[in-house]
Amino acid sequence: MNLQQLFTRSMATDGPTGAVSAPARPKRPARGAGIFLLLGAVLAALLVTAGALYLLLQPVTLRIAVGPANSDDVKVIQALSHAFSREHSNVRLRVVPTDGASASAAAFASKGVDLAVIRGDLEVPKDATSVAILRKNLVVLWVPAPAKGKKKSKITTIQALTGHRIGVVGRTPANVKLLQVVLRQYGIDPAKVEVVQFATNEIADAVRANKADAYLTAGPLGSKITGEALTAGIHEGAEPTFLAIDAADAIAQNFPAYESTEISAGSLGGVPPRPDDDVKTISFAHHIVAQKSLSEATAAALTRQIFALRQSAIADAPAAQRIEPPDTAKNADIPAHPGSAAYVDGEEKSFLDRYSDYIWWSILALSAMGSVGAWLASYLKRDERQNNATLRNRLLDMLTQARRTNSHEELDAMQAEADVILRDTLHCFEDGAIDEGSLTAFNVALDQFHAAIADRRSVLMAMPVAKQAAGPERPAIAAGVIRVS
Repeated sequence: MNLQQLFTRSMATDGPTGAVSAPARPKRPARGAGIFLLLGAVLAALLVTAGALYLLLQPVTLRIAVGPANSDDVKVIQALSHAFSREHSNVRLRVVPTDGASASAAAFASKGVDLAVIRGDLEVPKDATSVAILRKNLVVLWVPAPAKGKKKSKITTIQALTGHRIGVVGRTPANVKLLQVVLRQYGIDPAKVEVVQFATNEIADAVRANKADAYLTAGPLGSKITGEALTAGIHEGAEPTFLAIDAADAIAQNFPAYESTEISAGSLGGVPPRPDDDVKTISFAHHIVAQKSLSEATAAALTRQIFALRQSAIADAPAAQRIEPPDTAKNADIPAHPGSAAYVDGEEKSFLDRYSDYIWWSILALSAMGSVGAWLASYLKRDERQNNATLRNRLLDMLTQARRTNSHEELDAMQAEADVILRDTLHCFEDGAIDEGSLTAFNVALDQFHAAIADRRSVLMAMPVAKQAAGPERPAIAAGVIRVS
């Protein structure tokens, strides 16, 4: 029998309406209070989950130190930043301008930035890990052709530099230290040469004015600065003389930041092509480094974006074509960030690989929350269940009382009270305070009550009016034996 049938049956057996007012409904807990609390907890959990997802899906903005202003390095990083923004990438860049690679390294070491562009041959911050090589720089040592009326320079090897003036391009002390490394490798005391530094926009005029006997430039292949300086060193059609660093292998072994390489014939341009033959030299790299604490997922995403959008950045900054993957070898001078190395080596973890543990624990947590929620819902409904059990016991008491009453009015009152108990029981079932088993037990009691009411009404209708007025039948006790009169 469904709930509607139960309620309909109870109402169908009601006595005359208005004869006896229905008793007040028993006090019971607010309907659905536990449900509302449970729904509130679920809603709070959903809001927390939505907030966490919102934060996770927000792009990560990394601050990167790079300088000096207007340099190719700054232009490349800005081009990458714009490309990341246009493509709505997960990782964004915020440029923090500095005076140069040394200042960028200092900002990185102080934890003021997340990324930095640094020179690999300078002191590398201890927490620096490479995510990409921004460019590789060739060291070019050369002697300009003699001016008109001057004798050709006798400097044809590095050993011959002793006692001469050497012009170093760039105001930074880094290139001076680089020259000293080369001189010491050849047993030349740096104090026995005179070093003159020129700004990048001064080198061409300095070469034309013959302000030094030899020059050192360090920059990427195809560097505009190196090209202009070499062009200024041509006199009467005579080409500059390039000084080979034959000890490049030994320098690379002693200083891992340097690599032994060659300036290929004709790679520096010019007519005729410069140089006219391969020249051995050393190179070093400018790295984009990240803090070791940067998450692997973020570092992998950054590296992936750099190489995926490099072509787009070349349109704004042609120097972006020089970007290379980091060295993932274990003995690299600047180790690759684990996330970047995983991307370069094709070992990047998938979403499930990275978050499987979290997903598993989340499932366990949700299961535990479900159990706790079920217990909490049951706990919140305990008073409602107890109240309903009391009402069911009251229905059983009325069943006994109905069999003894001699008044139709009392039967009507009990029927009205049973209707209230039925309504309360149905509400408890809807709230989940009682289960189907309890509802079935209540149905049995209600059927018995209805049968008792019907039977007693039949008895009262056949009973003389005087006997009905005498009141309910009572058991009599005589000689220890119970007798019903």
